[in-house]
Amino acid sequence: MKITTFDAFNRITPLQIERVTNFLYQHLDEYGDSKSAITKAINYAAKERTGLGGYVFTAEKDNTIVASVVINKTGMDEYIPENILVYVATHKDYRGQGLGKTIIKHAIQNTNGDIALHVEKDNPAQHLYKKLGFTTPYLEMRLKKDNI
Repeated sequence: MKITTFDAFNRITPLQIERVTNFLYQHLDEYGDSKSAITKAINYAAKERTGLGGYVFTAEKDNTIVASVVINKTGMDEYIPENILVYVATHKDYRGQGLGKTIIKHAIQNTNGDIALHVEKDNPAQHLYKKLGFTTPYLEMRLKKDNI
């Protein structure tokens, strides 16, 4: 398995952005977003959108993406972590083999600063995140202005 890190020093190409977007869209299941939202997060990480950038990690076997992580830099520290893990997915055919754990560990080791992530309360992956050291000190609440 080959893990690749895309960041400000190892730029991701438009073709690779499309591959990662399609992979995440297909394998995030009910915890995913639209292709447009996924592409925006990847473009932010790649500094193709205004912002601080971030990281895109892919794990490949035989030229097939089997796992991916997208992390965006927040520009904050101490009161909010410097990074937010936006997306992580493992290929449906490769689940249960430790690939998710492997790529998340790689992402942690190759990201500067603390990392936050949001996980839905019914997502079974939260057990993996806790094993890797993530904690749940807060309950997140959101206000969608179009709902008021």
